[in-house]
Amino acid sequence: MGGVAGGAGVREAAPERTAPARRPQNGSNHFGLRQKTVTYLVLAPLAILFLAPFAWLISASFQPMGEIFSTTPHWIPQDPTMEGYKGFLNVGDLTKAQQGQGHGDWRWFANSAFVAVTITVLQTFFNALCAYAFAKRRFPGRNAIFVLFLATMMVPGQVTLIPNYLIIQHIPFFGGNDWMGSGGHGWLDSYWGLIMPGIVSAFGIFLLRQYMLSIPDQLLEAARIDGAGEFRIFRSVVLPLCGPALAANAIFTFQGAWEDFFWPLIIMSSPDKITAPVGLALFVVQNRTSWTLLFAGSVIATLPMIIVFLVFQRRFVQGIALTGIKG
Repeated sequence: MGGVAGGAGVREAAPERTAPARRPQNGSNHFGLRQKTVTYLVLAPLAILFLAPFAWLISASFQPMGEIFSTTPHWIPQDPTMEGYKGFLNVGDLTKAQQGQGHGDWRWFANSAFVAVTITVLQTFFNALCAYAFAKRRFPGRNAIFVLFLATMMVPGQVTLIPNYLIIQHIPFFGGNDWMGSGGHGWLDSYWGLIMPGIVSAFGIFLLRQYMLSIPDQLLEAARIDGAGEFRIFRSVVLPLCGPALAANAIFTFQGAWEDFFWPLIIMSSPDKITAPVGLALFVVQNRTSWTLLFAGSVIATLPMIIVFLVFQRRFVQGIALTGIKG
């Protein structure tokens, strides 16, 4: 008994064990700090390199002609002036001298805005509709058709330029064409010709399909049990969950449609229907290029893309990241 009691006393008197104190991870903190420092040292010069041309463009748009072509370039205008912007916004005389027509260039930006917004809305909708079919519907040949869609991304745009032109020219019942597509000019020199070739994109379908694959099928089955049709499931369930990917697709589409130069240059002939990139090219004339007006117009033409990206930046980055991870 005494031994047992003594043993119990010894056990009670034994000191309690405490968890060993964590050592500060100074090594990993220093490594993370060094890694961030190296990252910033590498990215900062690259950011300056990419931003420098645009920064000089903005600076040059406020410089007089003599200062722009001075021997020593000036990043900060020595004698700032708004003449370039004032002349650009009232450029009717210059346009008459170059083209024989007196159309103000605000119409160019209105045309670009109309075409770019329309293409963005239609392409985002049709890309999402096709992506939903490839991601969530089952039908014969689905994978083979999707592979064919991806294969079109490897075809250069220059290869399809002439076929697209001929198709646009021979659209039946438009531009004086008969039911066989002959006798007129079809969709040439019209907004239809600018918009319709760009309402579907293989890259956009691929981007949205990869994102939609991450949506659980159980959500769609629950909606079907509740009596929802396929289009309502697409509209009320799938689209709200694809906000980041839709934003990424919209930004890519708007940027491409706003900057498009070659296609509008080929199919448009009326001065009042040309877009901003084609209109800015009117200022580039041999031996008498109006550089101050061209720089001012280029800055104005760049602002919509910057605004769109800044507004949708978070969703754009999120859509690209999640599509790469979940796809």
